Amino acid sequence: MKSLRGPGLFLAQFVSDEAPFNSWNDITRWAADRGYLGVQVPSWDGRMIDLETAAGSIGYCDDFLGVAKDNGVAVTELSTHLQGQLVAVHPAYDIAFDGFAPPAVHNNPGARQEWAVSQVRAAISASRHMGLRAMASFSGALAWPFLYPWPQRPKGMVEAAFDELAARWRPILDYADEHGVDVCYELHPGEDLHDGASFETFLDRVDHHERACLLYDPSHHVLQALDYLDHLDIYHGRVRMFHVKDAEFRPNGRQGVYGGYQSWVERAGRFRSPGDGQVDFGAVFSKLAQYDFDGWAVVEWECAIKHPEDGARDGARFVREHMIRVTPHAFDDFAGIDADPQANRKMLGLT
Repeated sequence: MKSLRGPGLFLAQFVSDEAPFNSWNDITRWAADRGYLGVQVPSWDGRMIDLETAAGSIGYCDDFLGVAKDNGVAVTELSTHLQGQLVAVHPAYDIAFDGFAPPAVHNNPGARQEWAVSQVRAAISASRHMGLRAMASFSGALAWPFLYPWPQRPKGMVEAAFDELAARWRPILDYADEHGVDVCYELHPGEDLHDGASFETFLDRVDHHERACLLYDPSHHVLQALDYLDHLDIYHGRVRMFHVKDAEFRPNGRQGVYGGYQSWVERAGRFRSPGDGQVDFGAVFSKLAQYDFDGWAVVEWECAIKHPEDGARDGARFVREHMIRVTPHAFDDFAGIDADPQANRKMLGLT
């Protein structure tokens, strides 16, 4: 069996214009001081990384990794969540999602999509230069506005949406395969890939592509009332990344899964810092060890209540307490006997 690595920290929720969160050197030192051994990088943020330069320059990537190493952390993965979202956008979300892209492609969905695809490809190239084997992303969505089947969905509409989604991602997955990088989709509300069933629908259309993998985040499963442990049993062969993020779902007489348009604090389902929600992380870490997951346990701080710096501090400790150093031998080896085929047949009553 293999052991997980960690703790790691996803930096997206911490980057800002204030020190020490506004430069790669300072934020990696800050993360190390909080007990982290690795950091996951939001590739869209120029304060952290020049993605286009990283895609074309091994020297830049070596220097980038060197700064992190000197400060005591490794780079776990690059993230293209925001760019991946823009690979497929329903027109209802055009205005909202323009904010994820540079002004030059605003109000131009075709140009925005081309920019997003080039960004995802650049992150794959940069990952290869850095020796990283996985990259995080969102799938984007064309069918999401029609999630609930009312009004009745026209026959073939969902199939057409997934046909198009697969057509947009297949060349990217092929490019990832050429570079030895897994594309790990975070199953997330707002994405066409938001649960196991939708992921399977996508897999069927990309011929079960080897590089179409998963970022496992049990918090999203809790808020969907989806069995997050059974999910690991079903899809562990595709899980290449892991976010340690907690959540709680407390339905009442006023609201449930859909949340009643309430703020995060007032929703029945809300994200919490690790250990403050309902995820059984003891069981999660055990299953990941059982299935030989040797990737990083990366804290993603998203909490409706706790301060982010407290969440970061507590998250590092929480992961350390849940890390499992897998055993090199069976617990009952002391009572074992040497292999003897003839003795085995005799024990079975065979001649």
